[in-house]
Amino acid sequence: MKPLPIATWVAALPLLLSSSALTAQTSLTVYNQNFAVVKETIPLDLTKGVNDVTFDRATLHVEPDSVVLRDPSGKTSLRILEQSYRSETASQGLMLSLFEGGELDFLVRDRDGDERIVRGKVIRSGYTPNTAAAQRYGQQFYQRQLAVGNWQQGAGSPIIEVDGQLRFSLPGEPLFPSLADDTVLRPMLAWRLASDRKARFDAELGYITGGLSWESAYNLVSAEKGDTVDIVGWVTVDNQSGKTFSEARVKLMAGDVSKLLPGAEARARADGYGGMLALDANVSGNVTEKSFDEFHLYTLPRPVTLRNRETKQVEFLRADGVKAATIYVYNGADLGGNRYRGWNDETIRNNRDYGTASNPKVWVYREFKNTKENGLGLPLPKGRTRFYRQDSADGGLEFTGENVIDHTAEGETVRVYTGDAFDIVGERKRTDYQLSNRNDQLEEEFSITLRNRKKEPVEVRVAERLYRWLNWTLVTNSDPYVKTDDRNIEFRVTLQPDEEKVVTYRVRYDWK
Repeated sequence: MKPLPIATWVAALPLLLSSSALTAQTSLTVYNQNFAVVKETIPLDLTKGVNDVTFDRATLHVEPDSVVLRDPSGKTSLRILEQSYRSETASQGLMLSLFEGGELDFLVRDRDGDERIVRGKVIRSGYTPNTAAAQRYGQQFYQRQLAVGNWQQGAGSPIIEVDGQLRFSLPGEPLFPSLADDTVLRPMLAWRLASDRKARFDAELGYITGGLSWESAYNLVSAEKGDTVDIVGWVTVDNQSGKTFSEARVKLMAGDVSKLLPGAEARARADGYGGMLALDANVSGNVTEKSFDEFHLYTLPRPVTLRNRETKQVEFLRADGVKAATIYVYNGADLGGNRYRGWNDETIRNNRDYGTASNPKVWVYREFKNTKENGLGLPLPKGRTRFYRQDSADGGLEFTGENVIDHTAEGETVRVYTGDAFDIVGERKRTDYQLSNRNDQLEEEFSITLRNRKKEPVEVRVAERLYRWLNWTLVTNSDPYVKTDDRNIEFRVTLQPDEEKVVTYRVRYDWK
């Protein structure tokens, strides 16, 4: 595009875009990293040349340099020559700071309800500078800003002179004579736009903003007996942006999308890409899904109104009769993350007593396949899962555990830890330890005891990690085992009601 002739650069009267003029539907794409992309249309009535336009309906947390303003039809060549963002809105503290050194009237209300006017001089307003400066410029800059504003710890109250005496508080409600011409009541974007022709059209405005987030949650309900569950998935959207979005088309992105925090430098992460979910509006009653770039696009059934400071739940998944087996796992050597925090392979190999302490708890998991054959088959966003069982005596639901699932693609298996078994107990003992004289070979033997106090048979998966070294051989084993990876094996033991079983094995490690 060629530069506009100087003769056409005639400033038009400022055009203020109010909410009443914004008639087209707003679209939101909300990420679960506390930010969103807003897209809306704004009517523009432009003259050829330069036009001054102000927009005061953005959010409180807009990222000004993310703004995109264009004619979606492509008929008008539109350029933003300048953009100013003013976020410091009118407040009592700000207005007081504008009158520092001057006099104001203060309205004083007595206890009996009588009102009177007191005249005072504003020595210091006590106004606090914008704390967001610390995020962008650092703490040192912010401390200097505080010092300039005479805001120091314990000395931030206003100072008002009344009848020759200083007060470290306001004598009453300040009465300001008027607002300044450039006073901002809402965060405002001011543009100087260049148009290649006189035009009236609906421009498309897009920007990134903070203050919006979302998360998913799943409620899984099963009968008192059996391994089938009914699943209801919820999406919760939280709007703390400072703006209400009426009847908006809402999209939700799930996954580890690369987004810089305030003040952070760009860092490339090879593992920084996760699944993306987007929820869009249509007229049907169900959520639909399709592949979108490297992510997944979901569609909500209808537009949603998100009021400021509101959280809203929308159902996006309902599946009945999902097969979700109960799995019992006993890992007797696992004592929690803090017991051996910081230990590496070398430390474990050379410590004779490692693995001799026993964990008696048997873990309970629920496992289900995310497939169409199992009643699902929809990419599942990360979220909290709550499990309920129905009491056959009265039909009531009882909470039986909760955890979090990660983003799960279609066809993958979900396994969720729900707690520890009450009636199944494990015990793990090392019965032999022999280290060769040349310190190049080690043999250990273990005995694992399982007791089932339930009234029905159960299968317990005995998980054993061969933690001494990569080169290992099972010398003897009382039961068949499954090699789950290069360092882990699993014995699957079935116990009848009130039965006790012992699993033994001997492992040899070689450092040749």
